Amino acid sequence: MAKGKSDKRVQISNKRASFDYEFIETYEAGIVLVGTEIKSLRAGKASLADAYCYFSGGELYVRGMNIATYFWASAWGGHEPARDRKLLLNRKELRHLAQSVKQKGLTIVAVKAYINEGGYAKLLIALAKGKKEYDKRESIKEKDIRREMERG
Repeated sequence: MAKGKSDKRVQISNKRASFDYEFIETYEAGIVLVGTEIKSLRAGKASLADAYCYFSGGELYVRGMNIATYFWASAWGGHEPARDRKLLLNRKELRHLAQSVKQKGLTIVAVKAYINEGGYAKLLIALAKGKKEYDKRESIKEKDIRREMERG
């Protein structure tokens, strides 16, 4: 096995996002992290609950992504768990997302954080539209029907 590569893949998902939002498009973005953040992410100590993306100065940032402090980090060498992190996308994708978010009712949510085959931290983000209450009930009904069919 190559140095720095683990046989188990880390995947942290935002289960609530698919219930609250209807995904229109998905993008794979790189995340700018400091040393202890990547170590904590590889250990699976992160949460995407309530994570969303916003534009600031023409760049895309994720807010609400919580990466726990690394256990073995020193007191002065750690990181802030809930800081905003810059996302890396190409210029064409950034322009498209910026124009899409200006439309009423569209937002960018974090769906899944993972380590890819190359060992880099990636964040799967989605351009999403919020579901109405009746859409959520429909999702629950479809899930129940699927579960019943699998049992019987």
